[in-house]
Amino acid sequence: MKAMEVTGRTVEEAVNKAVDQLGIKKSNAQIEVLCEPNQGLFGIIGSKDARVLVTKRYEAEEYLQKFIEKMLFLMELGGEVEVTSSEENYYVRINDSSSGILIGRRGRTLNEMQYLVNSILRRQFPGIRKRVIMDVGNYRQRRERTLNRLALKAAERVLATRRQVFLEPMTPQDRRIIHLALKEHGEVYTYSKGEEPRRQIVIGLR
Repeated sequence: MKAMEVTGRTVEEAVNKAVDQLGIKKSNAQIEVLCEPNQGLFGIIGSKDARVLVTKRYEAEEYLQKFIEKMLFLMELGGEVEVTSSEENYYVRINDSSSGILIGRRGRTLNEMQYLVNSILRRQFPGIRKRVIMDVGNYRQRRERTLNRLALKAAERVLATRRQVFLEPMTPQDRRIIHLALKEHGEVYTYSKGEEPRRQIVIGLR
Protein backbone atom coordinates (compact mmCIF):
# COMPACT_ATOMS: atom_id res chain seq x y z
CA MET A 1 0.00 0.00 0.00
CA LYS A 2 1.50 3.34 -1.08
CA ALA A 3 -1.24 5.83 -0.09
CA MET A 4 -3.90 6.14 2.56
CA GLU A 5 -6.75 8.57 3.19
CA VAL A 6 -7.40 9.01 6.92
CA THR A 7 -9.52 11.22 9.18
CA GLY A 8 -8.84 12.55 12.65
CA ARG A 9 -9.86 15.27 15.07
CA THR A 10 -6.78 17.22 13.99
CA VAL A 11 -4.52 17.12 10.95
CA GLU A 12 -1.66 15.84 13.14
CA GLU A 13 -3.80 13.02 14.52
CA ALA A 14 -4.85 11.97 11.01
CA VAL A 15 -1.27 12.05 9.74
CA ASN A 16 -0.02 10.01 12.70
CA LYS A 17 -2.69 7.38 12.05
CA ALA A 18 -1.72 7.16 8.39
CA VAL A 19 2.04 6.82 8.89
CA ASP A 20 1.48 4.21 11.60
CA GLN A 21 -0.70 2.14 9.30
CA LEU A 22 1.72 2.56 6.39
CA GLY A 23 4.60 1.56 8.66
CA ILE A 24 6.79 4.57 7.81
CA LYS A 25 8.22 7.74 9.34
CA LYS A 26 6.86 11.19 8.51
CA SER A 27 10.10 11.95 6.66
CA ASN A 28 9.10 9.28 4.13
CA ALA A 29 5.56 10.63 3.73
CA GLN A 30 4.02 13.08 1.30
CA ILE A 31 1.07 14.73 3.05
CA GLU A 32 -1.90 16.40 1.40
CA VAL A 33 -4.58 17.99 3.61
CA LEU A 34 -7.93 17.31 1.96
CA CYS A 35 -10.11 18.86 4.64
CA GLU A 36 -9.28 21.04 7.63
CA PRO A 37 -11.10 20.22 10.88
CA ASN A 38 -14.14 22.33 11.75
CA GLN A 39 -15.55 22.56 15.27
CA GLY A 40 -19.00 23.51 13.99
CA LEU A 41 -21.67 25.26 16.02
CA PHE A 42 -21.15 24.76 19.77
CA GLY A 43 -18.56 22.13 18.84
CA ILE A 44 -21.36 19.74 17.83
CA ILE A 45 -23.52 20.87 14.92
CA GLY A 46 -21.74 20.71 11.56
CA SER A 47 -18.41 19.66 13.03
CA LYS A 48 -15.96 17.98 10.64
CA ASP A 49 -12.84 15.92 11.18
CA ALA A 50 -9.58 16.61 9.40
CA ARG A 51 -9.00 14.44 6.34
CA VAL A 52 -5.56 13.83 4.86
CA LEU A 53 -4.04 11.82 2.03
CA VAL A 54 -0.64 10.39 2.98
CA THR A 55 1.52 8.85 0.26
CA LYS A 56 4.63 6.80 0.85
CA ARG A 57 7.56 8.47 -0.96
CA TYR A 58 9.76 5.37 -1.20
CA GLU A 59 9.29 1.66 -0.83
CA ALA A 60 12.00 -0.04 1.24
CA GLU A 61 13.97 -1.35 -1.76
CA GLU A 62 13.98 2.04 -3.48
CA TYR A 63 14.99 3.75 -0.22
CA LEU A 64 17.89 1.33 0.26
CA GLN A 65 19.07 1.91 -3.30
CA LYS A 66 19.10 5.69 -2.97
CA PHE A 67 20.59 5.70 0.53
CA ILE A 68 23.51 3.40 -0.34
CA GLU A 69 24.22 5.21 -3.60
CA LYS A 70 24.39 8.49 -1.66
CA MET A 71 26.62 6.87 0.99
CA LEU A 72 29.06 5.68 -1.71
CA PHE A 73 29.04 9.15 -3.28
CA LEU A 74 29.89 10.79 0.06
CA MET A 75 32.70 8.24 0.52
CA GLU A 76 33.96 9.23 -2.96
CA LEU A 77 33.57 5.65 -4.14
CA GLY A 78 31.92 4.45 -7.30
CA GLY A 79 30.00 1.26 -7.77
CA GLU A 80 26.75 -0.19 -9.00
CA VAL A 81 24.13 -0.96 -6.36
CA GLU A 82 21.58 -3.74 -6.87
CA VAL A 83 18.78 -4.36 -4.36
CA THR A 84 16.60 -7.48 -4.42
CA SER A 85 14.41 -9.14 -1.81
CA SER A 86 13.03 -12.44 -0.58
CA GLU A 87 10.39 -13.21 2.03
CA GLU A 88 12.99 -12.88 4.81
CA ASN A 89 15.70 -10.49 3.61
CA TYR A 90 16.73 -7.59 1.41
CA TYR A 91 19.92 -8.29 -0.51
CA VAL A 92 22.21 -5.40 -1.43
CA ARG A 93 25.03 -6.13 -3.87
CA ILE A 94 27.70 -3.55 -4.61
CA ASN A 95 30.05 -3.99 -7.55
CA ASP A 96 32.98 -1.65 -7.05
CA SER A 97 36.64 -1.47 -8.06
CA SER A 98 37.49 -0.31 -4.51
CA SER A 99 35.80 -3.33 -2.94
CA GLY A 100 38.67 -3.88 -0.49
CA ILE A 101 37.89 -0.56 1.21
CA LEU A 102 34.23 -1.47 1.63
CA ILE A 103 34.94 -5.01 2.85
CA GLY A 104 37.71 -4.29 5.35
CA ARG A 105 39.72 -6.89 7.26
CA ARG A 106 37.75 -10.15 7.30
CA GLY A 107 34.62 -8.25 6.35
CA ARG A 108 34.61 -5.94 9.37
CA THR A 109 33.82 -2.74 7.42
CA LEU A 110 31.12 -4.53 5.41
CA ASN A 111 29.52 -5.92 8.57
CA GLU A 112 29.55 -2.51 10.27
CA MET A 113 28.01 -0.91 7.18
CA GLN A 114 25.36 -3.66 7.12
CA TYR A 115 24.52 -2.98 10.78
CA LEU A 116 24.19 0.75 10.08
CA VAL A 117 21.92 0.20 7.07
CA ASN A 118 19.69 -2.19 9.05
CA SER A 119 19.35 0.36 11.86
CA ILE A 120 18.43 3.16 9.47
CA LEU A 121 15.92 1.01 7.60
CA ARG A 122 14.20 0.09 10.90
CA ARG A 123 13.85 3.78 11.79
CA GLN A 124 12.44 4.75 8.38
CA PHE A 125 10.16 1.68 8.06
CA PRO A 126 9.20 0.61 11.62
CA GLY A 127 6.82 -2.05 10.32
CA ILE A 128 9.50 -3.95 8.38
CA ARG A 129 10.93 -7.14 9.87
CA LYS A 130 13.24 -8.15 7.01
CA ARG A 131 17.01 -7.97 7.45
CA VAL A 132 19.42 -6.35 5.02
CA ILE A 133 22.27 -8.58 3.84
CA MET A 134 25.01 -6.61 2.10
CA ASP A 135 27.67 -7.99 -0.21
CA VAL A 136 30.53 -6.40 -2.12
CA GLY A 137 32.09 -8.12 -5.10
CA ASN A 138 30.70 -11.54 -4.05
CA TYR A 139 32.70 -11.39 -0.81
CA ARG A 140 30.00 -13.24 1.15
CA GLN A 141 30.12 -16.19 -1.24
CA ARG A 142 33.93 -16.40 -1.05
CA ARG A 143 33.83 -16.05 2.73
CA GLU A 144 31.26 -18.85 3.01
CA ARG A 145 33.50 -21.20 1.01
CA THR A 146 36.47 -20.30 3.23
CA LEU A 147 34.47 -20.92 6.41
CA ASN A 148 33.13 -24.24 5.15
CA ARG A 149 36.70 -25.42 4.53
CA LEU A 150 37.72 -24.14 7.96
CA ALA A 151 34.86 -26.04 9.61
CA LEU A 152 35.79 -29.33 7.95
CA LYS A 153 39.50 -28.96 8.81
CA ALA A 154 38.63 -28.15 12.42
CA ALA A 155 36.39 -31.21 12.57
CA GLU A 156 39.26 -33.39 11.26
CA ARG A 157 41.52 -31.96 13.97
CA VAL A 158 38.96 -32.84 16.65
CA LEU A 159 38.78 -36.43 15.36
CA ALA A 160 42.57 -36.71 15.18
CA THR A 161 43.30 -35.25 18.63
CA ARG A 162 40.08 -36.29 20.43
CA ARG A 163 40.06 -32.79 21.93
CA GLN A 164 37.86 -29.71 21.48
CA VAL A 165 38.90 -27.03 18.98
CA PHE A 166 38.25 -23.34 19.70
CA LEU A 167 37.87 -21.14 16.64
CA GLU A 168 38.69 -17.44 16.67
CA PRO A 169 35.89 -14.97 17.54
CA MET A 170 33.49 -14.40 14.64
CA THR A 171 30.43 -12.38 13.75
CA PRO A 172 27.00 -14.03 14.22
CA GLN A 173 26.72 -14.39 10.45
CA ASP A 174 30.05 -16.25 10.18
CA ARG A 175 29.27 -18.44 13.19
CA ARG A 176 26.00 -19.47 11.59
CA ILE A 177 27.90 -20.71 8.52
CA ILE A 178 30.18 -22.86 10.70
CA HIS A 179 27.24 -24.31 12.64
CA LEU A 180 25.39 -25.19 9.43
CA ALA A 181 28.51 -26.70 7.85
CA LEU A 182 28.81 -29.23 10.69
CA LYS A 183 25.15 -29.60 11.61
CA GLU A 184 24.80 -33.00 9.92
CA HIS A 185 28.29 -34.21 10.87
CA GLY A 186 27.93 -37.52 12.64
CA GLU A 187 31.04 -37.31 14.85
CA VAL A 188 31.38 -33.70 16.02
CA TYR A 189 29.08 -31.00 17.42
CA THR A 190 29.36 -27.21 17.69
CA TYR A 191 28.31 -24.54 20.16
CA SER A 192 29.06 -20.85 20.71
CA LYS A 193 30.83 -19.56 23.80
CA GLY A 194 31.59 -16.10 25.20
CA GLU A 195 30.15 -12.62 24.82
CA GLU A 196 30.05 -10.38 21.77
CA PRO A 197 32.25 -9.30 20.10
CA ARG A 198 34.55 -12.08 21.37
CA ARG A 199 32.00 -14.88 20.98
CA GLN A 200 33.55 -17.96 19.36
CA ILE A 201 32.63 -21.45 18.20
CA VAL A 202 33.76 -24.59 19.99
CA ILE A 203 33.84 -27.89 18.09
CA GLY A 204 33.79 -31.05 20.17
CA LEU A 205 33.68 -34.83 19.77
CA ARG A 206 30.23 -36.42 20.01
